[in-house]
Amino acid sequence: MVDPSTSKLDADQLLAWYDRHRRVLPWRAAPGARPDAYGVWLSEIMLQQTTTVTVAPYYKAFLTRWPAIDDLARADLDDVLHAWQGLGYYARARNLHKCAVQVAAAHGGRFPDSAAGLRALPGIGAYTAAAIAAIAFERPATVVDGNVERVMARLFAVATPVPTAKTELKALAAGLTPNRRPGDYAQAVMDLGATVCTPRNPQCERCPWAAACTARARGIAAELPRRLPRPARPRRRGLVFWAVRGDGAVLLRRRPKEGLLGGMIEVPSTPWESTRWTLAKARVHAPLDAEWRRLKGVVQHGFTHFELELRVVMASVNGAGAADGYWCRPEEFAAQALSTLTKKVVKHVLESQLIKYTGPLIPKSA
Repeated sequence: MVDPSTSKLDADQLLAWYDRHRRVLPWRAAPGARPDAYGVWLSEIMLQQTTTVTVAPYYKAFLTRWPAIDDLARADLDDVLHAWQGLGYYARARNLHKCAVQVAAAHGGRFPDSAAGLRALPGIGAYTAAAIAAIAFERPATVVDGNVERVMARLFAVATPVPTAKTELKALAAGLTPNRRPGDYAQAVMDLGATVCTPRNPQCERCPWAAACTARARGIAAELPRRLPRPARPRRRGLVFWAVRGDGAVLLRRRPKEGLLGGMIEVPSTPWESTRWTLAKARVHAPLDAEWRRLKGVVQHGFTHFELELRVVMASVNGAGAADGYWCRPEEFAAQALSTLTKKVVKHVLESQLIKYTGPLIPKSA
């Protein structure tokens, strides 16, 4: 049961606080100015699972290069993926480009102004649609991210762990969403969670809703929201084939457009599996017929749902190509759409000043 104190919750209190303490962010319109839907959409896609500090320079660079939705729609996908390097979750970049093309072609370069219409576009889910609808078009849509969930869990002392409590927390947030200034309100709740109602050591004395907060009244604000224990991430393993031509060029290839790191450029590798690769098993996936030898060390990388361990094997080749690859000199890598994982592989190889081999790993076929 919700404490009676929560009846004192007032959106105007939060909006008054926001008017005094709002964060200054590159994508946020100045007080009284109308937000640009393109900028709001671009920032919301970039901010998915990424911090504001990380996103800020990318946002500015994208707007400089593609200042309008039509500019982004005309861009080459490779250029977009390259500009996205470092933000991770590359499906967002592919959907960003796909969405720009669709808005330019089917909507005359204008975003739909409702959450329902926005959700029909590529890469826009429930949260992002609500955020764009509220911030760009002043629709009273309920915006719920991790910051908002935390604020709601504490205001109403919701003991159910997240993510089980997500539906309940969204319903509570919807009950507070006002018809007046919904865009500012959405950003205000997110700012409150990011700067005052923080995960650790919430600063309740600075909160405009402190008097109505049930968790604060019970002395349990820092304990909420509760979370279910995270399961251990499984480990996958693979072998990377670093083939070097006589002129120093390295064999690269493009990953399939769909799936993890879709469309990005990589050094050829085996599939990623839970068990270690045997010599015979790895040989089938070698991109070229060569005398492959192992480079000492391991490349470690973490994805959302698993940990990855890659070992590198190397070979000097006569320049023969591979059906799904192309040659590129290391000094030209900067122009390639390399994922963070591939950059780790490149760094691991190029920083090996004295390459010590442990003997043949994959025998050359007869």
